[in-house]
Amino acid sequence: MTTTLITGANKGLGFETARRLVAAGHTVYIGSRDEERGRLAAERLGARTVRIDVTDEASVRAAAAAIEADGGLDVLINNAGIEARGAGNSVPGAAEVTADQMRLVFETNVFGTVRVTHAFLPLLERSAAPVVVNVSSGLASLAHLSDATSPAYGYPGVAYPASKTAVNMITVQYAKAFPAMRINAVEPGFTKTDLNGNTGVQTVEQGADIIVRMASVGPDGPTGGYFDAHGRLPW
Repeated sequence: MTTTLITGANKGLGFETARRLVAAGHTVYIGSRDEERGRLAAERLGARTVRIDVTDEASVRAAAAAIEADGGLDVLINNAGIEARGAGNSVPGAAEVTADQMRLVFETNVFGTVRVTHAFLPLLERSAAPVVVNVSSGLASLAHLSDATSPAYGYPGVAYPASKTAVNMITVQYAKAFPAMRINAVEPGFTKTDLNGNTGVQTVEQGADIIVRMASVGPDGPTGGYFDAHGRLPW
């Protein structure tokens, strides 16, 4: 039996990923900052729940201890993330963004990813087939954001793409450090979720495809890569 933790899983892409993995036979932990929302989501899916706030060290340690006591972990999906849109559903561009806004986004998307991964590494190292999936973004690609012909080129925000580019680097370095694990970053696509004010053009069912696929790779699968539903993406 494969045991999987998904952070930020009480709604959106995390919830749909959990639904699909439960259907595939995984024992899934719905990770949620709000204990009640997590409990309700888990009841709907036949999953388990654990309270975890990726920005809080004590919360993350408690979640790791709880899952360890229940038997361990095979798959970690670092899904929790924020874009921090402002008034009018806008994102601060280069002329408006402040260090405090950058710090807010990085606290969840970057430091949260490291905090959770670090806490769960001892559990993953005991698994026969450990997997880590870091939910990144197509906006993390320097190649795409610097290419005037790419749809991503016109995105004006600074904090979110910078944070996800950092997640990609984290993915590469962890994959090199832990060659027995399959550690990859994924781009779900522009999916309609609360994160982007429901401005996305894909459904959560479409967006979850690549997350589910990379959560299911075996020991001979890829590692240290950056993927969307169509294959590898340029860094």
